[in-house]
Amino acid sequence: MGIRTDKVASLIKEEISLIFLHKIQDGRIGLVTVTNVKVSPDLKQAKIYLSTFDKENRKTTMDRIEKIKGMIRSELAKRIKLRFVPELFFYVDDTPDYVEKMENLFKQIHENDSKESE
Repeated sequence: MGIRTDKVASLIKEEISLIFLHKIQDGRIGLVTVTNVKVSPDLKQAKIYLSTFDKENRKTTMDRIEKIKGMIRSELAKRIKLRFVPELFFYVDDTPDYVEKMENLFKQIHENDSKESE
């Protein structure tokens, strides 16, 4: 990625985080963190990766965000100065789930090693 796309991605990440924090007052969405933003080279599309605190209601959260993404894009347009505001695509960032799974596997291995050495 180029310097410009990196800067735009960083700006979008910051502004969308603020939009979720201050503008979205929907209890069905819950606690959402913007973990990463990837912008296409032509700046027309932005992939926004979200982490949700409530894993059980992740689908409901993503469905609700999908329904209000037009409002999110409009709010983003007010906050950033670009010729075109990119089309937004929201994805679940499952990296924290993967990290948790790996940590649990390491704990199991460590526990098994401890039991065998006794």
